[in-house]
Amino acid sequence: MTTLELDRSSADGVAQARERTFAGLRSAMPPGLMAEALRCSGRLLDELPHRQELERNLVLVAFGGGKDSAYMLAFVRAIQLILDRVHGRTFRMRVATNRHAGMPRAVLENIDREYQALGLTDDPDCELLLVDGDEISEFDVDSPQREHVVRRNRLDILMTGHRTFADGRPTFCNSCNLSVFNAFGLAAAYGDGADVLITGDSPQEQRQYSFWVGRLAQKLRTAPAERPRANGNGFGRILGRLDDISQSYFADIHGPDATAAITERRVSVDVPDRLRFFTVYAETDYAAGGHFELLTGFLGFQFDDLAFSFTESDCANPALMAHLRGLKAERLFQRSYDEGLSEYVEFALGLMRKKDIPEELVEIMRTRYDGPDAPVRMRRAAEEYALTTFGLTEEHLVCMTYSPFAGQGAGLQQFLDREYPALSVRISDIHSLLAGPAEDPTLEAELERISGLTPSQLRVLYSRSVQSTGGGTPVIDLILAGDPHKAVIETRHSKDGPNTFEQISGR
Repeated sequence: MTTLELDRSSADGVAQARERTFAGLRSAMPPGLMAEALRCSGRLLDELPHRQELERNLVLVAFGGGKDSAYMLAFVRAIQLILDRVHGRTFRMRVATNRHAGMPRAVLENIDREYQALGLTDDPDCELLLVDGDEISEFDVDSPQREHVVRRNRLDILMTGHRTFADGRPTFCNSCNLSVFNAFGLAAAYGDGADVLITGDSPQEQRQYSFWVGRLAQKLRTAPAERPRANGNGFGRILGRLDDISQSYFADIHGPDATAAITERRVSVDVPDRLRFFTVYAETDYAAGGHFELLTGFLGFQFDDLAFSFTESDCANPALMAHLRGLKAERLFQRSYDEGLSEYVEFALGLMRKKDIPEELVEIMRTRYDGPDAPVRMRRAAEEYALTTFGLTEEHLVCMTYSPFAGQGAGLQQFLDREYPALSVRISDIHSLLAGPAEDPTLEAELERISGLTPSQLRVLYSRSVQSTGGGTPVIDLILAGDPHKAVIETRHSKDGPNTFEQISGR
């Protein structure tokens, strides 16, 4: 392995800016971390395809905008600057962020502060990208959310939530996770393509995930893969399997005839064959508690009240998951909103501890939901977030917690009796409308107002299965089976009913 020493200074403007950044980084990094970056730079140098012309190498960093990815970005920037100090040249770095509707502006502001602190914005060897769906653009903190992404996210939430009684993880995360990998593929292939993709996962974690993806794709596949990557690199093969999963999943969610919806949600697989993984796992520790000064001081990372939500520091959707649990307890189980909210908070705080999130952050979240006024305050905040972000009203969310339309309208009678007794007398007409070609514009408009879904989308739900204690939604169940972000809790499914056990999931 190559061993490097820090012994170089330069005079030109870019070099001076890099020197200032390097000095700031070295001062802000925890003791010993710069030495780890030095060792890692030697290991990366050995892996780069163009060791004599470092500027020909393009290294990709997938940057989510949260606390852990901010730390990894700072570490990779340190490596880039170390190689520049030693060799007078360094690799080019591409930083790509996948944006979805649940990513508030506060996340982009964190990213912008981090880019400024690390001197990336004005460095000619740094390329900063934002991925919105299949659209790639240069990062701009003022770039508005793309309407087509919001519409897509909203529809996926409703169509999945109506199959699962609004269970947090499948409702919000399945589609989002697939879009993240699509963004990785797009960013890796953009322009002339990347040579190296840097990850913080250990080789063992990479192998385990690859095995899980391959096994899941095999279980879900009903036809030969359309875009096989048998001869491609490891990442290309993983993306190909994820694309198989995507096709099976969205055909199940939106119906096999929803060709346009399925196609626009495909996972990009056309990455360069030369692309290889490089992990920084061996040199550094991801625990946020060990680098708080670097994170919140030098990088300017702020734990925003919206963007920091339970296990996530770059997504507000977990707050909506908690809200939906409260609504589910209040309306479906006829208990109280506060009880349901408390159930989710206890579950999510447990997830935070399992993920070794610093106790001070766990305490911030516990305090946010604690106190007599907290349920009302957090309910109001979640209602506003759902409406402004996704255009979802409380009426839409309550409807989703009942999942009344899926499974040939298995829960429709209960839903109408409780929430819309005036419509209950028309249940036969509603079944006819959802089952086939019957038309009733007035009734269709009312159901769309209640659910947030068009008549054609409701008909798809009517034809699909609904989650049950023993499963009921095979595709969704298979994905959730390998997901650690779930737990069995003790709860009640009626106001005075007996205690029972229920699996819930979320972030």
